[in-house]
Amino acid sequence: MTTLRIRGGRPLQGTIRVGGRKNATLPLIAATLLADGTSRLENVPQIHDVMVYRKLLTGLGARVDWDPVHGILTVHTGGVRPGEPDYHLASSIRASYYLLGVMLARYGEASVPMPGGDNIGHRPVDQHFKGLSALGAEIWMDRGIIRARARRLRGAHVYLDIISVGATIQVMLAASLAEGTTVIQNCAREPHVVAVANFINACGGKVTGAGTDTIRVRGVDRLVGATQTVIPDDIEAGTWMMAAAMTQGDVTLQNVIPTHITPIMAKLREAGVEVHELGDAVRVVGRERPKAINVKTLPYPGFPTDAQSQMTALLSLAEGTSYITETLYEDRFRFVPELVRMGAQIRVEGRTAIVKGVERLYGAPVEATDIRAGAALVIAGLAAEGETTIYGMEHVQRGYEKLEQKLLALGADVQMERQGAAVV
Repeated sequence: MTTLRIRGGRPLQGTIRVGGRKNATLPLIAATLLADGTSRLENVPQIHDVMVYRKLLTGLGARVDWDPVHGILTVHTGGVRPGEPDYHLASSIRASYYLLGVMLARYGEASVPMPGGDNIGHRPVDQHFKGLSALGAEIWMDRGIIRARARRLRGAHVYLDIISVGATIQVMLAASLAEGTTVIQNCAREPHVVAVANFINACGGKVTGAGTDTIRVRGVDRLVGATQTVIPDDIEAGTWMMAAAMTQGDVTLQNVIPTHITPIMAKLREAGVEVHELGDAVRVVGRERPKAINVKTLPYPGFPTDAQSQMTALLSLAEGTSYITETLYEDRFRFVPELVRMGAQIRVEGRTAIVKGVERLYGAPVEATDIRAGAALVIAGLAAEGETTIYGMEHVQRGYEKLEQKLLALGADVQMERQGAAVV
């Protein structure tokens, strides 16, 4: 159990650098197993899920070198052989399922434990199975293990019944070494889908259409290692932007791609927050209480579900009543009772949270149940009067690099503790 103690009421001030995108990094690490030789990933965030993936690849025979100072991960695939990843590691994170398509495409067989990750609602993997089956794979469940085999995957038309980032990337990875051409329709359009396609192409693959709703993958016989820089994390950037607004601070974020965070910037401006684009940096100034607004989560390029919790925290201090509708995951509002414990006035009706803004929040003991819920509690604690103790911070550390160091750099009064000892 990791705990964060926050003595709130201090405006955040200063400049920090946004790390590499978690949701791009994990499939990119898996994708390195498709290629012969050595691949190098730069701007890799130092987070828990990346460390888990390093161990998963090592267990499959890869040699993985990690430079935490410069954020460089190097993967040598010469020793990789088909096998079953460590059950406890693979089942602890969601993105372990990418190993299914990768190992199946490269070696004709794969065994991966059912994935874990945040408990934010129903997240089935049936679209992954549908796509891989269309490519010719035989897939079955064996006491909690997903097993698949195929002598050779073959290109096919795959229509995803729902827009799924994971399924889009899964089919794209598997199709890269399939025989013939695969057409994937109703694809997710997120920038990290494009990032994975770019890496496959850098390795010698032939992927077109990434970033649109139709992707075409012409399979090749062999991929070779390549180098790629991980794109900045849009959700980390959005979290810091809302923290600056909520504490009435002044924060400049370096290493951002403004077009990737356009929906967040638009909603902050609608709420009366100053947002200034400065090339590959963004400055956010919160001068007063935000205005109440309405927010609805949608697939990219709509407002991201991963930023909904933080926006709800911000709007708990708004003037007026806000309506926040969550369209993707039914359990995304599990954090609301914790905000209410801090003095927020929020009522959840089905998929909508009705947020009546209050003038101030008060520090309280609260618990993080997932990455983004925990992030919402962190920024609420920064703005609250008195001391907030957040339990379950190990969830948050799965997605935020050097969180306490960045908070301290912006002038926050925080202390991270693990099992009763201060974390350095």
